[in-house]
Amino acid sequence: MTIAQAFSESSLPLFGTDEAPVPAPPAHGAETTPPSYLKDHRQRLRERFLQAGPASVPDYELLELVLFRAVPRRDVKPLARQLIDTFGDFNRVISAPASRLQSVPGVGTMVILELKIVEAAAQRMSRAKILRRPILSCWESLLDYCHMNMAHQETEHFHVLYLDCKNTLLADEEQGRGTVDHVPVYPREVVKRALELNASALILVHNHPSGDPTPSSADIAMTEKIVIAAEALGLAIHDHLVIGRETEFSFRSAGFL
Repeated sequence: MTIAQAFSESSLPLFGTDEAPVPAPPAHGAETTPPSYLKDHRQRLRERFLQAGPASVPDYELLELVLFRAVPRRDVKPLARQLIDTFGDFNRVISAPASRLQSVPGVGTMVILELKIVEAAAQRMSRAKILRRPILSCWESLLDYCHMNMAHQETEHFHVLYLDCKNTLLADEEQGRGTVDHVPVYPREVVKRALELNASALILVHNHPSGDPTPSSADIAMTEKIVIAAEALGLAIHDHLVIGRETEFSFRSAGFL
């Protein structure tokens, strides 16, 4: 079977109709398959991706590839470009809240489903790189995981990574969710959960939706309170990471811990 045959257009009953308004039924005997130029474009894009690799396609074309299944009989290039223009890049598109995605004309349930499947797959792949491994020996993978999950959130989220005595990840749990510039955190609940999990050490992580990871005075004060509560119970705080859009701030590297 040739590549062209492998990727020939066919109906996708799993996803039902397109996201676009459904047109009137065609007259008896009328053409119902996608026009040839659309089939040729999709085939060429798929072949280029397979032969030249992911680096050969810009963000909007990678997004097109994702959208092909959700919208099988319509040109999705305008929609892909609109999504990139609205959210900024591929990562921000797939991690955007469903409510915001729905505000883009042409985006419906099937498009959102495809985007969220890709997001979930990316998160699981990044998580797999740190599971059952000593966190301190795979620090770059940990940073990648935190950025994948938190860098593009539109409100602040506070997570705690609970580690055992070998610094292996026991759990990644969200301890708070707030606004664009504040998230409530309760030190007592953080250490209480550590005792429940029989954890020996913690890594604190939260994001700054502004993109600037520089910690605020409130971030510093909250970290000090958690450190005091943890030390009283013999728990180590390895770091507090503030995740920005492109980089992160490490309390330990900056000398705050």
